[in-house]
Amino acid sequence: MMKQISQLLPALDGYRLIRPADPRAAGRMADRRVTALCCDSRKAGDASLFFCLPGAQADGHRYAPAAYRNGTRAFVVERELDLPDDALQIIVPDARTALADASACFYEHPDREMTLIGITGTKGKTTTALLTAAVLNAAGRPTGYVGTNGIEFAGMHFPTVNSTPESVEIFRYLRYMLDSGVRTCVMEVSSQGLWKGRVRGLTFGITMFTNLSPDHVGGAEHPDFDHYMACKHTLFTDYGTSLMLCQANDPHTDDMTRGVTAPILYFGVGPSVREAAWSADGIAPAWRDGQPGVSFDCFRRGAPLGTHFLPLPGRFNVENALGALAVCCDGLGIRADEALDSLGSVVVPGRFQTVTSDRLPGVTFVIDYAHNGVSLASILDALREYRPGRLICLFGSVGGRTYGRRKDMAEAAAHRADLCILTSDNPGPEDPMNVIREIDAAFPADGCPRLLIPDREEAIRRAVSLVRPGDLILLAGKGHETYQLIGTRMVPFREQDILRSAFGELSAADRS
Repeated sequence: MMKQISQLLPALDGYRLIRPADPRAAGRMADRRVTALCCDSRKAGDASLFFCLPGAQADGHRYAPAAYRNGTRAFVVERELDLPDDALQIIVPDARTALADASACFYEHPDREMTLIGITGTKGKTTTALLTAAVLNAAGRPTGYVGTNGIEFAGMHFPTVNSTPESVEIFRYLRYMLDSGVRTCVMEVSSQGLWKGRVRGLTFGITMFTNLSPDHVGGAEHPDFDHYMACKHTLFTDYGTSLMLCQANDPHTDDMTRGVTAPILYFGVGPSVREAAWSADGIAPAWRDGQPGVSFDCFRRGAPLGTHFLPLPGRFNVENALGALAVCCDGLGIRADEALDSLGSVVVPGRFQTVTSDRLPGVTFVIDYAHNGVSLASILDALREYRPGRLICLFGSVGGRTYGRRKDMAEAAAHRADLCILTSDNPGPEDPMNVIREIDAAFPADGCPRLLIPDREEAIRRAVSLVRPGDLILLAGKGHETYQLIGTRMVPFREQDILRSAFGELSAADRS
């Protein structure tokens, strides 16, 4: 894409130009063509328009000189900066708002030619979004995905830093999807994405609420739970939705549906919601072709659709599957039998992803993204239903933020696991042992035994070395991620690869 800066200026509410002082020179600079909008000085170049975004950890205005050194001569700022006279500064009241509005203009509003499906909630966003995309793609409807697992469409994958990327990334990839023939996109919409304006300017034809519980509160995140909830609620009132799909069983369902003018369809588990658009009952742990999952009786508006298999555990994943069915069938017209068949064989990377080895018969490792107290308790409860010989849980918590998770995760695991291995999970700027000791200190006196191993690879290898037939081992927290954040470095790290390496090193003596 290429645009003149002057073509983007009408999209920037309340802008004014600073430097050079000569208005004619400023006008000439505004006619300059740009091929990229960016907010990362490392990616800036001579054809970039650089946006200085204020953030919780760092202020983008500090990086304007670095972008200038990389050749950038046009900047969107919230205050005048001390840059050389040949730098055009476009001052706006809010740089994040300006970035979203300029991105929509630069990429020519690709969302207007697509069906966007926005999913929000504390838990279940990723699984529900990926289940939805899998069913739609299997039905021959090319569908993209944007969320925690990255950006996926047309057989391509692109990593992302946030569940909901910055607005410029969203608009860029939506344009890329559209140009690749993709007309439907399922997007995880986080509370931060809503609060920080990352989805500003988008219209979501279908929206979904999965559930709500305290998370992302405190520190650099939401100031309190009410703020967290209010941000999520805006998805259903401020983004033009034509259909809201809503979890019927959640305590905050009424909060999320308040003031919504679009039609609302409900889904949920249990006989009390049998007349909902989609419901399920009779959930039981089950195995198919060596894959653990659940069987469930499915109903559509009270009419039975038979017993089906989902290769994911627990009630919560059946709820996720029902949400996906509601999107695909009620929102987009996919046949119910076709959608249910697709769900029976779906694979969600990093969500209840099982890994086994012939060298450890009867032992199953489960990789899952569970990274807070609620999600960890849910998956441990689900795994306990398979009646393992021992349930071993390996987990940690991120460093430098979300400190409350450490206590929550300790309490979730303390009486559900038979053994916990406490280790690192993206310690970032914090000493890993500090995080681990805080988790350990939060265990009650009668909690399960624990091993403290700060090196996560070493911890995984220890888990492999001590298992017995019949054991289930949960590696919680990393899921789909392919890195460990240690200090400021993103170190390559894939749990599947480490497990397979450890399996390969098992000797005959280890297996006897």
